[in-house]
Amino acid sequence: MSAAPEKTRVLTGITTTGTPHLGNYVGAIKPAIAASQDPSVQSYYFLADLHALIKCQQPREVHESRLEIAATWLALGLDTDNAIFYRQSDVPEVPELTWMLSCVCAKGLMNRAHAYKAAVAENEAAGNQDPDKGITMGLFGYPVLMAADILMFNAHKVPVGRDQIQHIEMARDIAGRFNHLYKGHYFTQPEAVVDERVEVLGGLDGRKMSKSYHNTIPLFVSENKLLKLVRKIKTNSLEPGEPKDPSTCTLFQIFSAFATPEQTEAMRAEYADGIGWGEAKNRVFELLNEQLRDPRERYQALMEDPGYIEQVLLKGAERARAEAAPFMDRLRQAVGLGRFV
Repeated sequence: MSAAPEKTRVLTGITTTGTPHLGNYVGAIKPAIAASQDPSVQSYYFLADLHALIKCQQPREVHESRLEIAATWLALGLDTDNAIFYRQSDVPEVPELTWMLSCVCAKGLMNRAHAYKAAVAENEAAGNQDPDKGITMGLFGYPVLMAADILMFNAHKVPVGRDQIQHIEMARDIAGRFNHLYKGHYFTQPEAVVDERVEVLGGLDGRKMSKSYHNTIPLFVSENKLLKLVRKIKTNSLEPGEPKDPSTCTLFQIFSAFATPEQTEAMRAEYADGIGWGEAKNRVFELLNEQLRDPRERYQALMEDPGYIEQVLLKGAERARAEAAPFMDRLRQAVGLGRFV
């Protein structure tokens, strides 16, 4: 009897800063949860809480964000029986691997990281004599931590936005360097997966929905708050009865991200017929509220039961470490840190 084919390993890190919003859901959470339910895929989803420390030194904020984001993914239907769902900080083998990889990673490679170069450029633009002013080793070296996240589980595919492709290329470079130095095939070369169909939602002001722009619609606000936020979405001054262009409209984009193809085409026809902005906003609110009502209730119940979330994450960490611990034993042996007997 032939052996079962190896499952494709797909890994996704979830940064634990801020409160999840509609843009996060459409761009990352929804496709990832669909993948978690695919029996031919072994999915790894982790709360990237060590990464969060690079940007945030507010302990309460980091703690609350981890809880909110874990509750969000569970409320939206993450299959934790198939997928392995864990906190990065619960797998100590990851920071240990980060150090091993740091010892084979060229500093010049880190010098070329987009985030580091952007921080240096800001200092230079501000006239600072020290181009590294305010830049921590966490910011400088975090692509190595990201490589360790990926290589620890030998992920085949890593879904990312275009701005993250460089980090996957760095992980490939580091993996190849380690394999070459220690003369073995320890790490798989990961592949960046950029889904061109994944939308980048516009926010309240028409720019990309982003916490840094303060223009987001949080996923699980109350019905009243949701309605108020939808009514704040920026539109133009066209009157009811005047045809409107859906291709340039944030309101239509948000509607179509949650609607069926039939609902989207019906709304497109109403734009051509001159639907009023007030009515269009009501339609968007009704659609969002209908789809988010049940997950919102599950989310609230989960937030009131942090013990359950903790149990789920510890179970995920146990599954993750069942792979990570023996792999680290092999890697220690490879670099000369194995036991004497």
